[in-house]
Amino acid sequence: MSGGVDSAVAAARAVDAGHDVVGVHLALSRMPGTLRTGSRGCCTIEDSMDAQRVANMIGIPYYVWDFSERFRLDVVEDFIAEYSAGRTPNPCLRCNEKIKFAALLEKALALGFDAVCTGHYASIVTDADGHRELHRAAAWAKDQSYVLGVLTADQLAHAMFPLGATPSKAQVRAEAAERGFTVARKPDSHDICFIPDGDTRGWLAEHVGTAPGDVVDRSGAVVGSHDGAHAYTVGQRRGLGLTVPAPDGRPRFVLEVRPRENTVVVGPREALDIVELAGSRMTWAGRPPAHVERPFACQVQVRAHADPVPAVAFVRDGELVVRPQTPINGVAPGQSAVVYAGTRVLGQCTIDRTACAVPADA
Repeated sequence: MSGGVDSAVAAARAVDAGHDVVGVHLALSRMPGTLRTGSRGCCTIEDSMDAQRVANMIGIPYYVWDFSERFRLDVVEDFIAEYSAGRTPNPCLRCNEKIKFAALLEKALALGFDAVCTGHYASIVTDADGHRELHRAAAWAKDQSYVLGVLTADQLAHAMFPLGATPSKAQVRAEAAERGFTVARKPDSHDICFIPDGDTRGWLAEHVGTAPGDVVDRSGAVVGSHDGAHAYTVGQRRGLGLTVPAPDGRPRFVLEVRPRENTVVVGPREALDIVELAGSRMTWAGRPPAHVERPFACQVQVRAHADPVPAVAFVRDGELVVRPQTPINGVAPGQSAVVYAGTRVLGQCTIDRTACAVPADA
């Protein structure tokens, strides 16, 4: 129970369905607690109190479990390491993988519980053979199946998502209001929970440090300078510190971040068009497609709120390789590529490499 409206309604629905429910709030930081402001962040003291009020109203036991050290190691330190390596991680996806459906689930099972129930907008469907599948939520605008794409068959066997069939967030808020929950109008959290002020660039500067370096074009010519390569992401256009205009006068974008050289590579927008992506850190959400070494039709999504793109995928040399039918713009190593068959999540990989549609000498 994060303290938000979604987990509050999910808990209430689980009680209504006859389950023996215990509310758990995850303490993910040992920093001095402060009340959050606006809608940034989550898992603060204020959120814990909100969750407890809901638990009291629906009559379930409530606990706060300290997972701060595990969160620091598996999510925060991973975030720092990925940016230091010139990659763009998704900490929410990593939190689901390492904390909510690993550390939390492990402890829950050890204590004799059957499942972890959350307020995520996603659905679990059981096929004709009794296998559980992860599917998109009915409310596609709120669908969170992308950040759950890391879940394995074993984790799906112990997962519940009571909001999956709800057609809108407005309906969830209305239900919360009918139940008398004070969180009914609480704003959604956003940004990265451990960077509640939203200043990711400043946070990285503090934790990774700054070091001046060059901004170069695809030929290697210096066209500007920067104070730290970690502050740049693939696809970025603004704040590049360019001092040499492009020969054609067109805008340039970040194409690559090279942390070892402390160099940022920029180029034309069309050089961001990716025709192939691949990653070796892959998982299947339930049964994998038959004969995964052969190309199979799918849709690929590379950001939480991106549109899925028709593609073919296959496994080769330990990598999940995905080739979209139309190029995807601005894909960075470190992002997750989640592959779907219709509404069903097939699996995912963390992107290690990409192939561009435009050759470097173009």
